[in-house]
Amino acid sequence: MDEDLSHVRRMWADDRASRELGMRAVTIETDHAVVTMRVTDSMVKGHDIAHGGFIFTLADSTFALVCNSRGALTVAAGADITFVAAARRGDVLVAEGIQRAAYGRSGLTDVTVIRESDGALVAEFRGRSRSLSSGAARA
Repeated sequence: MDEDLSHVRRMWADDRASRELGMRAVTIETDHAVVTMRVTDSMVKGHDIAHGGFIFTLADSTFALVCNSRGALTVAAGADITFVAAARRGDVLVAEGIQRAAYGRSGLTDVTVIRESDGALVAEFRGRSRSLSSGAARA
């Protein structure tokens, strides 16, 4: 069912920022991705909870996989996040992204971040994307 996703897999392999934060792409499909990340000591701030910027980065990396999954070189045009529950040191976070709409060169992608241990909702992210090309992504 999924078209060739080698371009988005290459993009992920070249994503040093996500890799160095310990993110792991569990699922990469057309219009859908799942990425996990463990909250490490260096991600915890003064309140002994995960810094929201790391949660945003997890959601943003998942968003990038989803919005690039159709083959066009696509970038973020904007994003919003709502934090619902705290994540703590050692928690494994699971981000699941789904493209909700694609129209012209624009798109909307929702990413839900949960805590793996209990399924608690940690954050909801909505990304707005813009394709820079109409064809397949460049190799």
